[in-house]
Amino acid sequence: MASKAGVSPATVSRVLNGNNHVHPELRRKVLDAARDLHYTPDYSARSLSRRRTATLGLLLPDVANPFFAEIARGVEDASAEAGYTLLIGSTDGDPLREEHYVASFQAGRVDGVLFAGAHLGAPLLEGWLERGVAVGLVDRLVDVREDVPVDAVLTDNVRGGALAVRHLVSLGHDRLAVVTGPLHVRTAADRLEGARRAAAERGVTLPADRVVEADFKEPGGYEAARVLFSRPDPPTAVFAQNDMMALGILRYLEEAGLRVPDDVAVCGFDDIAFAALSRPALTTVAQPKYEMGRLAAELLVQRLASRKSLPRRLVLQPRLVLRRTTVVRKEEVDDPRNQASSQRPS
Repeated sequence: MASKAGVSPATVSRVLNGNNHVHPELRRKVLDAARDLHYTPDYSARSLSRRRTATLGLLLPDVANPFFAEIARGVEDASAEAGYTLLIGSTDGDPLREEHYVASFQAGRVDGVLFAGAHLGAPLLEGWLERGVAVGLVDRLVDVREDVPVDAVLTDNVRGGALAVRHLVSLGHDRLAVVTGPLHVRTAADRLEGARRAAAERGVTLPADRVVEADFKEPGGYEAARVLFSRPDPPTAVFAQNDMMALGILRYLEEAGLRVPDDVAVCGFDDIAFAALSRPALTTVAQPKYEMGRLAAELLVQRLASRKSLPRRLVLQPRLVLRRTTVVRKEEVDDPRNQASSQRPS
């Protein structure tokens, strides 16, 4: 390129790297030569010399779950606005796939990585930090020392579980059941804790055989409902710890000929788009999904600029959204006070 433009290699380097201290005529010659030679900048080589790639990684447990897809939209928008490219991996809860994506992110030299609901442990997280990669968490916490510089954005899951059960008890239900996610996952454990607290506060028993552990997926909800409603004393209300499982429960109840909410009331958690579209429309505890993703990405970008700042934890508040799986009166469903306050901008 220097030969074609009739300038020195140093001049070519200054022009291509945006140095303004180059004579306009020389700049024009270099740019003309670059166009004629179909030059494309090698950003990977440039990043190696600068030790930064302007790339972030996002690891999800299930990209098919609309909850995580909405978080990813928030992360993607905030990353792009900050000038970062986003790489996304979905593990489907498989530790081997998680290891594969971790290795891929390492090979791609990402500047920072967000774990959204991933089943990682403290050793893996601290290993990233030792390699100089900034780490953030969204919708999940990992037990690490308080001084470890890892920021987190999550929902108050204990409060969310309590909101669901208080609502069901307020409708007169005293035979409650809870369909949980994997209880080794803190999200599931916290929502169950909130449900138990709310039931106890109102003098309602939540026996162990009405707590069924599932997997946060629609077929898991269906199977949990089959277990619950094959018993001689089935529940009259079910709190599913996410909307995907709630949709599976609704599918089972329809096949079993049980009316919702007349025979069984159902409440989910997340407020994914399908919740409003199900028939009947699903009452649920809404999480500000898009905002969670945006905030997590913004914190990660800030962490890249200041590695020594204290770790931050943002806990967002859930909100109950009333629909037809728990209430019958239209005026209750349509009351704006009962709708989720947080929506993704269009």
